[in-house]
Amino acid sequence: MRKVLNLAVAASLMSAFIVLPARAQELGDVSTAFRWLGKNDRIAVEAYDDPKVVGVTCYVSRARTGGVKGTVGLAEDKSEASIACRQVAATVTFKGTVPQQEDVFSERMSILFKRLHIVRLVDVKRNTLVYLTYSDKLIDGSPMNAITAVPVAASTPIPVK
Repeated sequence: MRKVLNLAVAASLMSAFIVLPARAQELGDVSTAFRWLGKNDRIAVEAYDDPKVVGVTCYVSRARTGGVKGTVGLAEDKSEASIACRQVAATVTFKGTVPQQEDVFSERMSILFKRLHIVRLVDVKRNTLVYLTYSDKLIDGSPMNAITAVPVAASTPIPVK
């Protein structure tokens, strides 16, 4: 029984550090609450370039918990996030085919079990990329979410798997 528990804990720890190819670039943050020790609570704004869609960037704002726990990475961030994805190049191009639905980015929001996700969905009928952000937790996820869409020029059909 103890070996099973140890394996479950090890698997959970490993999954907490898995990161998909997209990398965030922190653009800035604003302080929302003063903390005597450690960083203040804040809202961070980050940019994520879609790794399979050249010319599309997603901008996400989300709460970051400060204090001593937040400074050392032990605090659990709140589940609220906002997303806006935009075409940032003259044309949108694709690195091969894209799945109908794919987790583009995932990052931990607490030391264990809670993650922020950005998912890309393809609306083939409207030739549009739809991006969803939400957070999940191993036991109890949050219904908080945000959505945005990027229309692709009709002359560039989305290559869906």
